[in-house]
Amino acid sequence: MMNPTANSRSTLTRRAFLRQAATTAVALQTLPILGATPKPPVRHRILCCDYEGNKIAIVADDGRVEWEHGIQTPQDCWMRPNGNALVCYRHGAMEITAQHEIAWEYRAPAQAQCHSCQPLKNGNVLVAECGMSRIVEVGRTGQIAKEIPIASKAKNMGHQFRGTRQTADGHYWVCLMDEQKILELSPAGILLREIPVDGYPHAAIRLPNQHLLVTLGPTKRVVELDKKLKVVWQIDGNNIPGNPLRLPAGCQRLRNGNTLISNYLPGPFLGKQPQAFEITREKRVVWEFTDHARFKTVNQIFVLDGSGGRTGKELR
Repeated sequence: MMNPTANSRSTLTRRAFLRQAATTAVALQTLPILGATPKPPVRHRILCCDYEGNKIAIVADDGRVEWEHGIQTPQDCWMRPNGNALVCYRHGAMEITAQHEIAWEYRAPAQAQCHSCQPLKNGNVLVAECGMSRIVEVGRTGQIAKEIPIASKAKNMGHQFRGTRQTADGHYWVCLMDEQKILELSPAGILLREIPVDGYPHAAIRLPNQHLLVTLGPTKRVVELDKKLKVVWQIDGNNIPGNPLRLPAGCQRLRNGNTLISNYLPGPFLGKQPQAFEITREKRVVWEFTDHARFKTVNQIFVLDGSGGRTGKELR
């Protein structure tokens, strides 16, 4: 019998060789790559509004509450470059220092409910006032510098407006919640167009590609509309296993292309679902915020870790 040596010619058939090569390739795919660093979990440091918890808070990326300030029904929040937190609440808007001092305040009329605010590049603060049928720009002295009346047919005056924003061109985008539409107004307040939506809009964010990212509140949907107002991406209801939408309120598109959603938990869902999450285009949840011991209803978030979203660059 001939003993095989290092110089012996292989007796594998072509079919056997290909089968062995395929098996080896599959096995190699299952082996860890030497020197590869595991991808770290997604974490965010955030400033958030807890509407029913009556407070705003800074939460570290490990879940620790770094700072909190009690305020009645906060609805919208921003972190200013000077480290102050800008927030609107039922009766107006204020800027709060890290030492809990009020650095600036606007008190709205008694019948008003304020559900949206935004710092503007001219130094003013935009505030939307339900019950007053108007949006106002307020100066640093707390006096109204500009007023724009909004025609509204809402039966519940507290449900007139939700997310209201000004973009870099000076246009105003107003969510008329109960009327199920979004308005685009000129810098002078002239109505340019009405965008009907299939639900109750809570936020309408214009993206760099001119698309609109819209949360539809109790309709349990988040949609992205292209320039022709066609839905090009959406999530709804129980679309995400283990992380169903309940009342999507605030939203933002992060620099990595993912979407961060504040998942307000009404009534019977209070304490039972994640209060916010980040989701990929492919609808995979990569981060979520759940802290029912210290927070009730998170309706808006400002990301503090440089990952984009509402970092003052929303004026496009």
